[in-house]
Amino acid sequence: MRRYFVGALTLLVALPLHAALPDGAKAPDFTTVASLAGKEFKFSLADALKKGPVVLYFYPAAFTPGCNIEAHKFAEAADQFKALGATVVGVSHDPIAKLDEFSVQKCENKFPVASDGNGSIMKSYDSVLADHPEYANRTSYVIAPTGQIIYSYTAMKPDQHVENTMAAVRKWQESHKKT
Repeated sequence: MRRYFVGALTLLVALPLHAALPDGAKAPDFTTVASLAGKEFKFSLADALKKGPVVLYFYPAAFTPGCNIEAHKFAEAADQFKALGATVVGVSHDPIAKLDEFSVQKCENKFPVASDGNGSIMKSYDSVLADHPEYANRTSYVIAPTGQIIYSYTAMKPDQHVENTMAAVRKWQESHKKT
């Protein structure tokens, strides 16, 4: 019986799940404290959207194995996202002092990470980890400058989040090229 439970749990972790906010939904606006290269600032989704699409990704906790991998992958792709006109921001429940370090060590000074200490942002995006509601679920969104969610992806494995969001940003950019 235990083998079946472990097998089912492994399958659930391996399969991508659907984010609770569907494509086409209006992205909830938020402003919070964030850190980029160890320097704190006010991050506003509305302000970021004025510059182009936003890749908003939620992760459970800074300095944990999966979150370290995901941050590194986003850091490696940060210049590509920027070339496409997209802003990347990560969000977790971690306090800003911890994110100051994380932004330097794991995000490699390439993109900001924002603090959602009270969980209100992850709740508004339905990105709460079911078994541990104090943590965010690993969910990535691409939000168009209009505020519309154009792509969402939830999976605890960090390996496809960057690739998938990059493809969504490219697709959006292609459909919005000026002729």
